[in-house]
Amino acid sequence: MRELAGRVAALDPEAGAALRVIAYFDELAGHPAGLGSVVRGAAFLAGCPARLVDDARHLRIRIGPDGVPLDAREPVLACWPAQDVTPGGGARLLLERERPGSVLDAVILERAAGVARTVLERTRGRAAPDDPAWVEVLVDGHAAEHERRAAAARLGLTGPARAIAVHGEAARVQPMPPGGGPADPGVPAGRRAGIGVTVPVLDLPASWESARTALRFTAAGGEHDPGPRLVHAGDLGTLTTLAAAIHPGTPPPADVDALRRAAVAAPWMLATLDAVVTAPSLRAAAGVLHVHHSTLQARLAQASGLLGWDVTEPPGRLRLHLALIARRLHRNELT
Repeated sequence: MRELAGRVAALDPEAGAALRVIAYFDELAGHPAGLGSVVRGAAFLAGCPARLVDDARHLRIRIGPDGVPLDAREPVLACWPAQDVTPGGGARLLLERERPGSVLDAVILERAAGVARTVLERTRGRAAPDDPAWVEVLVDGHAAEHERRAAAARLGLTGPARAIAVHGEAARVQPMPPGGGPADPGVPAGRRAGIGVTVPVLDLPASWESARTALRFTAAGGEHDPGPRLVHAGDLGTLTTLAAAIHPGTPPPADVDALRRAAVAAPWMLATLDAVVTAPSLRAAAGVLHVHHSTLQARLAQASGLLGWDVTEPPGRLRLHLALIARRLHRNELT
């Protein structure tokens, strides 16, 4: 579909953009997306804030084109392009644009409303702890406290909890066991996830933001994108300051460009460098890579030449570690 959209766009840009919208929401429908993901996608594609209003559930979700949640209590204007999500207008999706909607706006609203309808049909009538719609309210920092308190009651949450951001999925909330001991986040094997900090239940919006940030520090795994698939926000410390400065919309740092060039030169490069900065010693790194110690030394000499700094000394390994982290941050959007 994306290839077709590119070819069509060369002939008719508006038709190509519409095909990209269709492909986006078709892909989103293939995942257990939550309502927030649907609204976020509509806002991004339309380039203006989008809002879902569900009077039956007392749900209001509003997100800007940059993916940041906005205050959903501001009044709705009658002139905004809108689409009913459920029959009778119980739930509506709106684009906050004070001009007549374009054909592309209509496509965005239709496809987003269809996915949102599927989410509501999937979640209505289910047991409260599994209801993504209430979880969306609970982690929404712009929802009123009484709305988040009601959501917590519906979900049966009273004590400390944490939010979990799994790549491609709706927000999750996990109650913590008595005593604050470790808890299995329950993330499926092979999936990337950020684990938020543990907080009182009404502070879960902060935990959700920390989980989303932690997700950006994760990697897919394997030689082309080595790194941890699971990252706990509480382990990041001052590294979170990098997340604010580096993202896909910023120019890549020079060291990230150096990593890219080095990876092109040698297919083993990224996996080798990741093992060097995460293993307790070079011999341990060689064991992780299943290579002889002398082979690893030769690789590091080549890597140092390609990167432009010595990765065998502690200062160089620190610089390398930060570069690998910056690479993930530059690749991963804040979803």
